[in-house]
Amino acid sequence: MTVHNLYIFDRNGSCLFYNEWNRKKQAGISKEEEFKLMYGMLFSIRSFVSKMSPLDMKDGFLSFQTSKYRLHYYETPSGLRFVMNTDLSVPNGRDTLQSIYSNLYVEYIVKNPVCVLGHSLDSELFSSRLDSFIRGLPFYSPRAA
Repeated sequence: MTVHNLYIFDRNGSCLFYNEWNRKKQAGISKEEEFKLMYGMLFSIRSFVSKMSPLDMKDGFLSFQTSKYRLHYYETPSGLRFVMNTDLSVPNGRDTLQSIYSNLYVEYIVKNPVCVLGHSLDSELFSSRLDSFIRGLPFYSPRAA
């Protein structure tokens, strides 16, 4: 079991933060292009899910999976979007993403007077705490295939 990568997008689609842990294959395009593709896909999936749902969905889109990985999605009330890719054995990453938002992002970005909201997250403290948090997850394995 493992975590491959994590994206944090603002409400306008700008990638504020990206990190990899166990990503074996690169996209073959620039990171900026990858961020645009990821955000565009999320925008499309969210729109599709909201239009096709037979019920009024409280949570909306939460995750999807392919034959190789699972994408977990969490959107805050302020429009921040947290996206984590894991292997298929991780059933639900929503609580993990919610915890990253409330316990790390709010604590080390929002409450930090040096960090400017809406800009790239360059906080070394946030990055190191996030790395420790991810590596401490029960479904994280540094040697995952």
